[in-house]
Amino acid sequence: MDIQRYDHDHRQILGQIESLRALSRAGIRENAEAIGELITSTASQIKFHLAAEDQVLYPSLARCGKPEIAAMSERYRKEMQGLAKAFAGFVQQWRVPSRLAADPEGFRRDANTVLRALFERLQRENVELYPAARRA
Repeated sequence: MDIQRYDHDHRQILGQIESLRALSRAGIRENAEAIGELITSTASQIKFHLAAEDQVLYPSLARCGKPEIAAMSERYRKEMQGLAKAFAGFVQQWRVPSRLAADPEGFRRDANTVLRALFERLQRENVELYPAARRA
């Protein structure tokens, strides 16, 4: 299975997460506008990525004829639902620059939790799910 698009999306999303980290380290209040814009663009990228996984990748893996890969795909699909919900809440709360400026420590705390979980998920997909998809 050709998964170049998913690899590309992961590189983009990981780059956006790193940019959020850099802006945060440089000052949340000072960079509230840029952080809010980057949160919104990251959310858009993730939304399209998840739609492609849900509509193409997971169904293809479910039909691949390899029960272990189909089961792994289903596990990843179900697991992502919780993370997607947490990320949506993060975006809703922190895309607004005035909220970022008013509570930089709250943003930092939430970002450390949600963005770390997202980062770890992407890494696991890169190491486990995508290699399995290439074999399918």
